[in-house]
Amino acid sequence: MTVRHVVVVGAGPAGLAAAEAALGAGARVTLIDSADQPGGQYHRMLPEAYDAARPERLQHGWRAFDRRRRRVLAHPRCTWWSQTSVWALERPDAARPGVSRVHVLRGPADGGGRHRATVDPDALVLAVGAHDRVLPFPGWELPGVFTAGAAQALAKGERVVVGDRVVIAGTGPFLLPVAASLLEAGSRVLEVLEANTPGTLARGWSQRPWQLAVQAHKTGELAEYAALLIRHRVPYRMSRTVIEARGDGRVEEVVTARLHADWSVVPGSERTTAVDAVCAAHGFSPQLELPLAAGCALRRTPGGEFVDVDDDQRTSCPDVYAAGEITGVAGAPAARSEGALAGWHAGGGDPAAPALRPLRRGRDQGRAFAERLARAHPIGVAWPRWLRPETVICRCEEADYASLCRALTDEASAAARVTKLETRAGLGPCQARICGPTVAELSARLTGRPAERPAEGLPAPGPHHRPIAQPIRLGELAAAPEPSPENPTPPSR
Repeated sequence: MTVRHVVVVGAGPAGLAAAEAALGAGARVTLIDSADQPGGQYHRMLPEAYDAARPERLQHGWRAFDRRRRRVLAHPRCTWWSQTSVWALERPDAARPGVSRVHVLRGPADGGGRHRATVDPDALVLAVGAHDRVLPFPGWELPGVFTAGAAQALAKGERVVVGDRVVIAGTGPFLLPVAASLLEAGSRVLEVLEANTPGTLARGWSQRPWQLAVQAHKTGELAEYAALLIRHRVPYRMSRTVIEARGDGRVEEVVTARLHADWSVVPGSERTTAVDAVCAAHGFSPQLELPLAAGCALRRTPGGEFVDVDDDQRTSCPDVYAAGEITGVAGAPAARSEGALAGWHAGGGDPAAPALRPLRRGRDQGRAFAERLARAHPIGVAWPRWLRPETVICRCEEADYASLCRALTDEASAAARVTKLETRAGLGPCQARICGPTVAELSARLTGRPAERPAEGLPAPGPHHRPIAQPIRLGELAAAPEPSPENPTPPSR
């Protein structure tokens, strides 16, 4: 009997659970992640060189994660590829159906000795997660303005303090663990600002309140974070956010304001606060480059676009599965359930196994929580009123709001691809990962065309369509893939 080979991309809660389940189903697993340790953002670990004990007090589910990590990495059928980036997925020819070939770069992202390799799996599980979405505001390009996820990664993974006087602003429960991580690392958090009004939060969270009973563990987490903020005397304010950052060479102060339910500013409510760091997050953008490269269909939800999966976490592509935040932002427990379902089926496990029932139940509860989260913490439609003509929209290329408006109001340059060339928004190092959703939203508002018809012979424009999913040097691209243990002699297509 041939043992199935499953490649799992991403070693966060979803990916690690997928690897464990696929191994349990009898498959051979290659687990790939760009970090040097499993865990993702949720269980980000200090580098081994720090030789420091893991602070478990604020790490929910750490012990269970650590046991799973040790089981997976020590399993004889598991190959762990750390510091490895998947830079492309190559779809099979129509005459040779199968799973996409996985192209990887192995080695530190900033190192000069990376080498290419390819893997041809029997099944592919994508669990690549999401990154912060940050809405632009005047001054957000100043040094000292961080995405909340980046600030948390530095605090959790490096014990680096981003500032001594920090304001955290945006929307969503994620602001609380970010504050906890910064306080743990030694920052002084001046305040945590939730942009949505108490009424918006109440309507979102109170709808069908009986469904919250199954999320009792989240209530415990919330209580811990609230107690931490009280202990450190950090105020948590609703209906307020950062609308401007100011400073000479770096951020020195922020202007915050009270907001209406649509996120328009309440006149006269502006207040200036001296800071040396700002952390902002307005939800999450799923990393859809690899799912789209594989040909997976997407679904539109109130929280944005995500990979469409069936009851077994199968995507629209045969033997390609998706789990975690690329299917919906529902938290680590739901991601683990989705990952376990995806890994079990990808590994050829029995589809009628009794252990799948609680996994599906946890997954469905997570999906209901994701819908509630999107209703309670929406992005207000009036946020573009914060913008000024000189406000930078694309930080990589320093494209401002005025240039975007000029391009979009000119019929000759209003098409998405022409606008990108005209303004250079999205052509920088991040390749529109940060500004792409914002540019798409502003374009729809200014042109009145929510969806552009694709040009003949080209796919519909979108911020996640990238044939090269991760940066690769020209020398690395020109070099032939090296043989790997998984593909001793990679075939050509």
